[in-house]
Amino acid sequence: MTRRRRAAGFTLIEVLVALGIVAIALMAGTQATMALTRNAQRQSDLMLAQICAENELIKARIARQMPAVGDAGGVCLQANQAFGVTVTTTPTLNPNFRRVDVQVRNADDAPVLRLSTVVGRY
Repeated sequence: MTRRRRAAGFTLIEVLVALGIVAIALMAGTQATMALTRNAQRQSDLMLAQICAENELIKARIARQMPAVGDAGGVCLQANQAFGVTVTTTPTLNPNFRRVDVQVRNADDAPVLRLSTVVGRY
């Protein structure tokens, strides 16, 4: 009598299922990594935008005269990134004070940060 010996190893179906599981796990890991990268970039942009906005507010506070009512724009360069800065000064009910709003936008012209303060007469 002749006996047939069954070959040891994995079938094609088992290999394909294993490859599918590995592919799904790798896609999930890639998406998680991309989310972490986007969050780190957003945090970096927010920190640099805050530096730009605070610089503009400090300029308004240390000036010897009240800031003029109206809008002013400019570019702030932080860590080799250009941010658009818009400073809006509006009068308040008390003529001795003015409200100063600073809006910072990234290179794609999307708003990143907005800060406000009140500047008084010296």
